[in-house]
Amino acid sequence: MRASTCPPGIVNAAIEGTFGMYEAVTRGTVDYFTGALARRATPADIGLDVLTWIQETTRPKSPRWASEHTVLAEWPIARLRDFSSTDSGDVTPTLLLPPQAGHDSCIVDYDRDQSQVMTAKEAGLRRVLSLDWRGATATTKDASIEDYLAVVAESIALLGGRVNLVGDCQGGWLAVIYAALYPDTVETLTIAGAPIDFHAGEPVIHEWMQVLSPGRDLEFYRAMVRANGGILPGEFLLGGFIAMQPANELDRQLQLLAHINDPDHVHRFRMFDAWFLHSQPIPGAFYLWIVEHLFGNNELIAGTLRVGDRTVDLARITCPLYLLAGETDHITPPDQVFALADYAGTDPANISRRQAEGGHLGLFMGRKALRDQWLPLFGEIAARQTQGLGDQKA
Repeated sequence: MRASTCPPGIVNAAIEGTFGMYEAVTRGTVDYFTGALARRATPADIGLDVLTWIQETTRPKSPRWASEHTVLAEWPIARLRDFSSTDSGDVTPTLLLPPQAGHDSCIVDYDRDQSQVMTAKEAGLRRVLSLDWRGATATTKDASIEDYLAVVAESIALLGGRVNLVGDCQGGWLAVIYAALYPDTVETLTIAGAPIDFHAGEPVIHEWMQVLSPGRDLEFYRAMVRANGGILPGEFLLGGFIAMQPANELDRQLQLLAHINDPDHVHRFRMFDAWFLHSQPIPGAFYLWIVEHLFGNNELIAGTLRVGDRTVDLARITCPLYLLAGETDHITPPDQVFALADYAGTDPANISRRQAEGGHLGLFMGRKALRDQWLPLFGEIAARQTQGLGDQKA
């Protein structure tokens, strides 16, 4: 395809990416040799640094959940993990829906100091649980949107029938669809970095779709799923994520070399690398449904999205809404998140909009976002819960 026929967003991203990679190489090289000169490193020291760097960047990846919990229930496509305090009492549970987008769900409990789960508990939400999406297998390759919504519904029923629902990215639009279909079971709805209007803002993903599926012909995506036995490899999505901002990944790798003798930096690199580069497959049927109905046709806000024999009507959502976006999120621009306020039936006085500094992943597990945005957000939900209990006692 000629450059002149490419959407302008892709062309601009390519130009910015080229300059960004040049800057990353320059910065990484300068930072490393500045440090090497300061510590009077010998050629042997430099050789050892490079060897250690190679070992760190090629070590096996194995993400993990950071906090103690129990597995309350399991399905072929998910587990329900319970982080509740022992004295949680009779309070409305808070249920987190992580993304099902090729990575492990433990991003919501990434590290003891970087955990949405622990932040929710610190804010006063004592009964906290999270779904954990399992990688697709030959047995679950045909799992559908109905299957994922059924897991959410069964989880909420198991928890008493009503929850504070929190969804990140893909988990966010799944939470919105669920809340529109079953509004009486959702006390509050929080979405973060979740596309609702998939074409709003500067949607780089949508522009790539225009290139890969001209005229909304999904054969490219169907062929990818067919070639992999009915599933979509997580590596495909990981590669696309990196390709959107390749300079970021290059800079991350080179900054490891520049700080290879800093134990704290190496630890942070290991933690992120274990999560980021470990991918898991997605059911092909589920993925193709997402591409066609959400990213392609934008049916969620068009009012034409159907799940089974029901239409998803966002106006049926009337609970308090908490909408959180990243200021520089190139995966889900803020306009895509805040669009829910224009279509939900919630009273505007009960809609909270927040923007965190930084991009997509930092929105879910960055220390600053957790401290400055998630902690007060969860605190407001906890305060609503406390007020509700007080009203009941009165």
